[in-house]
Amino acid sequence: MDLLSILTLVGGLALFLYGMHVLGEGLSKLSGGRMETVLSKMTDNPLKGVLLGTGITAIIQSSSATTVMVVGLVNSGIMQLEQTVGIIMGANIGTTVTSWILSLSGIQGSNLFLTLLKPKAFSPILAMVGIVFLMFCKSTRKKDIGNIFLGFAVLMFGMDTMSSAVEPLKDIPEFTNLFLAFSNPILGMLAGTLLTAALQSSSASIGILQALCASGSIPYSAVFPLILGQNIGTCITALLSSIGANVNARRAAFIHLYFNLIGTAIFISGFYLINYFYPFSFLTQIVTPAGIAIIHSCFNLFATIILLPFSNKLVNLACISVSEKSTSDLQELPASLSALSNMDKRFLDNPSFALAQCRKTISVMLELAKEASNEALALIFDYSGQNAAHVENLEDYVDKYENEINDYMFKISLSALSETDLKELSVMQHSVGHIERITDYALGIAISVRKIEKKELAFSKEAKKELEQFCSIVRSLLDDTSNYWETPDPLIANDAWQLENELNRMEKKIMKNHKNRVKRGKCGVDMGFILSDILSGLKKVSEHSLQIIDAMQP
Repeated sequence: MDLLSILTLVGGLALFLYGMHVLGEGLSKLSGGRMETVLSKMTDNPLKGVLLGTGITAIIQSSSATTVMVVGLVNSGIMQLEQTVGIIMGANIGTTVTSWILSLSGIQGSNLFLTLLKPKAFSPILAMVGIVFLMFCKSTRKKDIGNIFLGFAVLMFGMDTMSSAVEPLKDIPEFTNLFLAFSNPILGMLAGTLLTAALQSSSASIGILQALCASGSIPYSAVFPLILGQNIGTCITALLSSIGANVNARRAAFIHLYFNLIGTAIFISGFYLINYFYPFSFLTQIVTPAGIAIIHSCFNLFATIILLPFSNKLVNLACISVSEKSTSDLQELPASLSALSNMDKRFLDNPSFALAQCRKTISVMLELAKEASNEALALIFDYSGQNAAHVENLEDYVDKYENEINDYMFKISLSALSETDLKELSVMQHSVGHIERITDYALGIAISVRKIEKKELAFSKEAKKELEQFCSIVRSLLDDTSNYWETPDPLIANDAWQLENELNRMEKKIMKNHKNRVKRGKCGVDMGFILSDILSGLKKVSEHSLQIIDAMQP
């Protein structure tokens, strides 16, 4: 094999890996985080979990991405540990779809139908359609589809390039002898494990193996242990992602590891035991890309069928391996801050889902701001030092939410985002600031009321009645903002603006009435300053609420 062939092989490998990356990224963007959202709502039925894990992995073309997502969902408390078993098993089955797609490169025959099935025939067409979508279409969805087509075309071109580069190796005895060495089950599994651990993708390592089959000198006996090792090696991604996670998240990663380890042990023991008494003739035959896909699928289906009834045992084994005592978890967050765990760093690999989790966290932040405002409004009519302190605590919590959410959104912004996601990110960035300002003004109102208590002053009956009406409208506006955040509805937005107009009218009326009361000696000047501060704070609460609704307008 000369230098040019080596460079061709390396270039083909680079194109193959890049194509797989572009394809996976395009599929992930097209799903828009919906697949992961479905994952997070998974039921406790293991069989449904298998089907869901299979479907999602087949769509996003990465079992590693699915298992890492599962680890993140468990770490956030969104998913229970028991729910992960079926999904992890399904992810292993779903990843075999990639090997079947790649096996198309090994189709032989001159029949027109078979020729059209070969990637050489349809990849250029997909590449052309992809580039047209990418360059000339304005729709984000079509651009994502264009990326998927281009990624697939580059992947298959890289696969074909690698196959062409290794074809001359069939005449080199050293290459054949190298793969014959992998016929040793232990050595073969070790090599497959290390290759997949290095690439952090079983699909990529399987694809490389399928490309090497083009040499026509690799027997089934050599690839069999390699494929089993590749299934073990793919666990490294989930294990690495679980570092620093909580107990159950680490246990989820170990469930993935044990599933593949135990499945491999049973499968390889049974296979070689039968082979010892009744030798399999196909082991000496030259492997094909389709043959690799068959072995890959058979193993994962076998492991799932055998181990699914013992899913609880896998959970118990993971619990024994990662005990509560052997962990150094961070302190549990207070109940008011628990929603911050939704924004797990593992979700950043899928920006759409990370944004969805971020939005959920902002919903909690908005509810805290709403609670602080309502509490502050209640203090105007029934002051309590304990309740005033609660408003101060809520303001502190919201500040923490603002810092954490802004930091998480900054990390999301570093990813390649679709136009839809960019708009969503912009809305959330504006909204977080307005929510934080709502609690600032709520605290300001509480401080103003505290001055009344310290000075032993009081509003007149007329002033209290007017303030009650004013506060009632502010509460309604806060409700509209909260409802609009969850379900944008033009009717809600219209109602909010009408409430704001009513507040503007009432503010002028209240201040005018107060001046008249001062002239009549029913109210003091000091109360006028405090009333002005309270009304100003209430108006600011309403204005920032409206700014949130306005930012969400299509």
